[in-house]
Amino acid sequence: MNSSPIVRASKPRFRFLLIVLMLLVAVAVAVAVGGFWCVWSLQPKPLLAPKAALLPPPTIPPGSEWKSFAADDGATQYSPLSQINPDNVTSLKVAWTYRTGEATRHAADLGHSSFQNTPILAGGSLIVCTPWSRIIALDPATGKEKWTFDPQMTMKQPGWQKYMCRGVAAWTDPEAPADAPCAERLLFGTNDLRIFAIDAKTGQRCTGFTANGEIQATVPEGELFPGEVQFNAPPAVVNGVMIIGSMVADGARRQSPHGIVRAYDARTGAQKWIFDPIPNDPNDPAWATWKNDGALKFGSANVWADMSVDAKRNLVFLPTTSPSSDGNGSERHGDNRHANSTIALDASTGKIVWEYQIVHHDLWDYDLPTAPLLTDLTIEGQTRPAAIQLTKMGLVFVFDRDTGKPLFPVEEKPVAQSDVPGEQTSPTQPFPTTMPSLMETRFTSEPGWGFTFWDQNACRHELVQSRSLGLYGPKSKQGTILYPWSSGGSNTGSRAYDPQRKLLIASVIRSVGVIVQKEAGSSELAVTHKAGDGKPPVSGVLLSPFGAPCGTPPWGMLMALDIEKQKIVWQVPLGSIEKLLPLPIPLRFGTPMRGGPIVTGGGLVFVAGTMDDAIRAFDTATGEERWKAHLPAGGQATPMTYMANGKQYVVIAAGGHAWMKTRLGDYVVAYALDK
Repeated sequence: MNSSPIVRASKPRFRFLLIVLMLLVAVAVAVAVGGFWCVWSLQPKPLLAPKAALLPPPTIPPGSEWKSFAADDGATQYSPLSQINPDNVTSLKVAWTYRTGEATRHAADLGHSSFQNTPILAGGSLIVCTPWSRIIALDPATGKEKWTFDPQMTMKQPGWQKYMCRGVAAWTDPEAPADAPCAERLLFGTNDLRIFAIDAKTGQRCTGFTANGEIQATVPEGELFPGEVQFNAPPAVVNGVMIIGSMVADGARRQSPHGIVRAYDARTGAQKWIFDPIPNDPNDPAWATWKNDGALKFGSANVWADMSVDAKRNLVFLPTTSPSSDGNGSERHGDNRHANSTIALDASTGKIVWEYQIVHHDLWDYDLPTAPLLTDLTIEGQTRPAAIQLTKMGLVFVFDRDTGKPLFPVEEKPVAQSDVPGEQTSPTQPFPTTMPSLMETRFTSEPGWGFTFWDQNACRHELVQSRSLGLYGPKSKQGTILYPWSSGGSNTGSRAYDPQRKLLIASVIRSVGVIVQKEAGSSELAVTHKAGDGKPPVSGVLLSPFGAPCGTPPWGMLMALDIEKQKIVWQVPLGSIEKLLPLPIPLRFGTPMRGGPIVTGGGLVFVAGTMDDAIRAFDTATGEERWKAHLPAGGQATPMTYMANGKQYVVIAAGGHAWMKTRLGDYVVAYALDK
């Protein structure tokens, strides 16, 4: 009897709850559908990509382009553009984002690719090269796709190799009418050793460049494993000659392929010359630096980095790498020229004009990772044409561009010698004596660093039991501290030059490792090793049990060096470890990086490359960080900038880096002022 009022009172309440529940379900469904739609709309759809061919071409004033991989022939990574400056850079916003589609197209192989491309402006388009050498032309003002060219790379590389295209070159034929097909063309190589020439405006093959716009290069050593030799850096073009280097797999075998540099006629594709950094003729003076006919038994010394050119002098400048096998020289006696050298070649003949070996008898994989930067310096009141070579060791060499003689003093200094049977280390190595190093030449921090006493003690234990012999300390059975590690110091693209302020801007990696002598022929320079794991010491970057480098932070730096005054002007940590910690604490400890800085006439340095998936802007004069933006994937590339339709854009390829374990993707992101 008493239940009826309760029942009557509950009915409207039940209906109300039911209505609320239904509304919540409807909202949830709407949100889910909307979220699915948003996610789907952001996915790459190559077949439905918007086209911009019918849009009017953007206005790109002369002098505002980014014409080559490193901005210009001298690889300065400098732009005179000044619309974006320290006063307004905080208003920089995403202008457009483009996805290449490779994250879907090559999903299975994305984990061993690296989107280290720096786009260029050519044919009125922004030209992007994906890790699979697919060339994409975008409208510079909108990011809309105009055309694509796919070389149809079908090779299957082993997992420890990377798919990569750092960039392409553009060349304008001075003898062709401006509106003729391929009057302006793009030149590039692929991981499967093909070289292409395509029209910069349409993406069509240049049929006058060989029969079909394609060259299949060969390697004299014969059969290779997939990806052992690749083209992935942009060619250099000087006075109608295209020069291309190659990547050769490190430490794969003792008698690896030679690092041949090839030159072709940029118009016809006819081969002009080849240059082998390893001598082939016993009458060559360099032959004697490979003892016991070692030039016949070893390989590499290739040019995997970009190159710079001086058209007036008809010179191309090469940074060569280490000989095989990288970490073991017990059978490879002598200085091993022309490995680890800065070389100036006559672009017409491929003959050496001058050469300077920076590392003798390399045992540390201290190859030269970036093109010599060409600029004019005022020294003792005289203007001198200079070539500035950064190194993995943090040493900075400055050469006379005509003669190769150092413009600032360099001295051959004694270095530690090996006690490993059969090894014959070089008794001396060249050191600049007045130019500051970008980092210490000896691991000087207190042994071991860590977030806690536990991991600090683990690092200390590993370090104190290893020999500390300074720069160029050789391997030992107990382990030898290698600082900097073989990844740098400086690495790919890690320098820019501001001609107004006379400042060299450099990004620097500060990581320490241990190298251990194993059996003959072993070359172990490509692993990491966690301290305190109870295992025998092995060669590798030394990490704490928490995965942090065992050296004292900062682990990445951005620096400004006044070359003429030979003085470091400022230095700041580059990168935060917030994404590397369980809690997102923005500790400015710096991180290792890939990709370098660019400098603008507006007084800013733009740089990404760090492991926190960010791009930043710094004040060139002071090093103060003025702006930061988070990227949708790792930005292990050098950015670029240009002007289109009256607006300055800053563009970065954000696709991550397989070996650095940053977020992978297929993004190209453009920033502009939010006006």
